Amino acid sequence: MKRRNFIELLTVTSSAAVVSPAFANSSLKISPTDVNSTKAVLSADVVIAGGGLGGCAAALAALRNNLTVILTEQTDWIGGQLTQQGVPPDEHPWIETHGATQLYRNFRKGVRDYYIKNYPLTDESKSKEFFNPGDAPVSALCHEPRVALAVLQSMMDPYLSSKKLTILLEHQVTRAQVAGDEVKALEAVDLVTGEQLILKAPFFVDATELGDLLPMTGTEFITGAESKVQTKELHAPVKPDPNNIQSFNMPFAMDYVPGGNFIIPKPKEYDYWRNLVPKLTPKWSGKLLDLAYSKPATLVRRELAFDPTGPNAGDPLNLWHYRRIISKSNFKPGTYAGDITVVNWPQNDYFEGNLIGATPEQFVHHVNRAKQLSLSLLYWLQTEAPRPDGGHGWPGLRLRADVMGTRDGLSKYPYIRESRRVKAVFTILEEHVGQDNRAQITGKKTGNTSADFYDSVGIGYYHIDLHPSTAGNNYIDFESMPFQIPLGALLPRRMKNLLPANKNIGTTHITNGCYRLHPVEWSIGEAVGMLITYAMNKKVIPRAVREQPGMLKEFQEFIHSQGIEIKWPA
Repeated sequence: MKRRNFIELLTVTSSAAVVSPAFANSSLKISPTDVNSTKAVLSADVVIAGGGLGGCAAALAALRNNLTVILTEQTDWIGGQLTQQGVPPDEHPWIETHGATQLYRNFRKGVRDYYIKNYPLTDESKSKEFFNPGDAPVSALCHEPRVALAVLQSMMDPYLSSKKLTILLEHQVTRAQVAGDEVKALEAVDLVTGEQLILKAPFFVDATELGDLLPMTGTEFITGAESKVQTKELHAPVKPDPNNIQSFNMPFAMDYVPGGNFIIPKPKEYDYWRNLVPKLTPKWSGKLLDLAYSKPATLVRRELAFDPTGPNAGDPLNLWHYRRIISKSNFKPGTYAGDITVVNWPQNDYFEGNLIGATPEQFVHHVNRAKQLSLSLLYWLQTEAPRPDGGHGWPGLRLRADVMGTRDGLSKYPYIRESRRVKAVFTILEEHVGQDNRAQITGKKTGNTSADFYDSVGIGYYHIDLHPSTAGNNYIDFESMPFQIPLGALLPRRMKNLLPANKNIGTTHITNGCYRLHPVEWSIGEAVGMLITYAMNKKVIPRAVREQPGMLKEFQEFIHSQGIEIKWPA
């Protein structure tokens, strides 16, 4: 059957389902008592909704410990931020040696090995210990979405072959069956055929990008910004605002062919976006489509450069290099006509609508407008952007739909920065990880170490980085410290068998800004997959693991034995 864009698939109406041939080789059981039901019933040890990095890591952790897993994904690619959203990994400077799990490092090694095995690299590139395909400053491993997908798929393949894993692509969970404090089943729809399924398991994981299972299951959650009174956070607003959500983005990839002319048709909303001066507080630096932006840390205007032919280093920042995923100089001459870069910039952040709680019609509306913004940015770059030689426009910029795996050239799914957040047993506050707020709490001149969580189940780092929001906030960006991931933030206060594994853990609007990036999401998911394993073996609910000191210590030893760091080195 012909595959469609995810936004098109949202309009598919549900119909009575039969067992699809896609499940013929599945390890999942169809209960005899459900044979006459209009919906097929599949069961496993764990059902994970959402095939992003948290969902994939949770699945792999459960699978390597001999559990069976159902993994649902709304698009036709697993991998979340790295693949369907097209964003190269945002990582900290110590990622090659510390601050990630061994499984995440295995993935990163797999990416490099994939290029070495399959691509015509130069001898110099092959010899680099930490080869970076794009040589971009944002990450030590800027690479193509399809390569990330291929490596993730290869990590999943043994479990698919052994019938321990079933991946349901282009499936969306639509409702939950709940009894008291437990989820009994999820109902999902095949977005291509309209067939419906019931998914049963002892444990469920919400690894969706927007925390979709939380309202479906009645799990208590919060959205938007808490107030200073509620959290006492240094950078929290005076009043709470549940609709204050960070902007999302529809990334795209492009290359540059000197002498070419690949100008796209003028987007229908171009005039609007071309002339927009964002109404943000503090004030934005000028028009949105411009080679300048409000520098996040100071909010003063910062001039940027854009030159597909320019050198790799220099100031002002050359946006061409920022998220470049292919630097042609790393490959044998003639392999590439030009570099390939991903556009996920301040200029195509969409903050005129909120996707959390949106109806399907509202979701499609805002995503389509965000697409118009991204296409308008491309058209502006092709036709109007100032060049170093005094001219305007780069017609040789070519939209690379093949890189994103879509017909329109934009990412399969929005790049989401903020989700619903579970009301957790423990909430991570700015005082735990924010440098200045930490100094206030400790009474020291600087907050040079984050809070030491006795229930740590992972570590990570990123500065606290909140993009312009739907409520009109400009950037909120300030220093944090290398931090731990507390188990309490992964535990809902009431629900017994549902766990979060994405941006929906127990953070605040502020601390979400450093817990939302690629390796941290992976670490969260992996810890959740192992928590389910441990809880099943001990026949306890996940909260009990934290409540009993002996059990917590044993669990921490268990995860450490499988390559999860729980403390930063001194």
